[in-house]
Amino acid sequence: MSDVSRKSTPWLDIGLLARNRDFRNVFIARTISLLGLGMLSVAIPLQVFELSGDSARVGLALALEGGGMFAGLLLGGMLADRYDRKCLILLARMAAGLGFVALAINAFWAHGRPEQEVLWAIYLLALWDGFFGAIGVTALLAAMPHIVGRENLLQARALSMLSMRLAMVVSPAVGGLLIALWGVSWNYLIAALATGLTLLPLLGLPRMRPELPDKSHPLRSLAEGLRFLLGNKVLAGVVLVGVLLTFATAIRALFPALVQTTYAGGAFELGLMYSAVPLGASVAALLSGWASQLARPGMAMQFIGLGAFVCLLALGLSAHFFLALVLLTLFGGLVAVAALLQYALVQGHTPDAYLGRVNGLWTAQDALGDSVGTLGAGWLAQALSPLGSLLVLGGASLILGVGALAGLPALRNAPLEAVSPVAVSRATS
Repeated sequence: MSDVSRKSTPWLDIGLLARNRDFRNVFIARTISLLGLGMLSVAIPLQVFELSGDSARVGLALALEGGGMFAGLLLGGMLADRYDRKCLILLARMAAGLGFVALAINAFWAHGRPEQEVLWAIYLLALWDGFFGAIGVTALLAAMPHIVGRENLLQARALSMLSMRLAMVVSPAVGGLLIALWGVSWNYLIAALATGLTLLPLLGLPRMRPELPDKSHPLRSLAEGLRFLLGNKVLAGVVLVGVLLTFATAIRALFPALVQTTYAGGAFELGLMYSAVPLGASVAALLSGWASQLARPGMAMQFIGLGAFVCLLALGLSAHFFLALVLLTLFGGLVAVAALLQYALVQGHTPDAYLGRVNGLWTAQDALGDSVGTLGAGWLAQALSPLGSLLVLGGASLILGVGALAGLPALRNAPLEAVSPVAVSRATS
């Protein structure tokens, strides 16, 4: 598609799927995987809440998953700058699939076992799956410039986001319905089967070794990546704003309590709440064609984030379920566009030699912020009502977001890309 045609329409160009076989294989694999993971996203919080009746326990399970992701992202970033990224993706997928199988076994044989034993198994397996899932994510992020070229990164990310969000719209609602009919065990089993299927298209990817493999000591390697990240004012600003947005998305830890105490619903209503956020993100990704034309994407990202925080405030002021679904849909769309611009800025301002570590560190802050946020949201719900917790989270995020907008001039004025868009040479086998 020509540059002129891209400027004339806000719609996402899907031509990359037809032109690039390797990206098409990644797209298919991610879509299959996310259909299973979306069902899993309902199963773990609901099973923990049904076993304990405690939002803090739900927050703990999500926090442990995020903690595993944090460790996996840091390790995965170093590995992706040293070893073949295709091998890392495949090994991580297989390990995560084994974790889903274990969750299914734990749920099938939960009856008659002590409640704490079942809960601790969920906690440990959430940590396991977060860890290995993160290694695969980091390797895939580092591999994308090899697969599509830097000039196509924003388009590729938008397409991936669209498939991810559409899958997350359908699968949580289906997952909630399956739980209501047959229980959580089948959700875990389907997630395991979906993960196994993703290996088939991923086997067709080329080998992707780093151009300049990092051979320094792991701790020194990580420190070098951190220095590069913090020394770049644009990347450091992206991380800071990303932390605020991640804290905002931690409201999902409140969904089970909101459904039971505020909206008088059950598993199906909970599935709809988990589906509303990705629905908004899907629409936003579909209409993201304009994003590549922004002269000041950093400023746009910050203002969009402020809009998401306003949605949280409005959500805390209403006790109506259908209005909550509308606000969550809008919230999901705003967060998705902000995340798309974050990704483009990170990839566009990072050379190949640092792609693994910078992507690992950038996404690690997301995982750490998610862990702290979900844990904090669960504890906050014990002191306040779920709606009161939303008000506190939304208000604090909005105040901090305004401060970040005023204090990050480099991010406000950054172009979309600082690294030369010369095609990145593919590593050969």
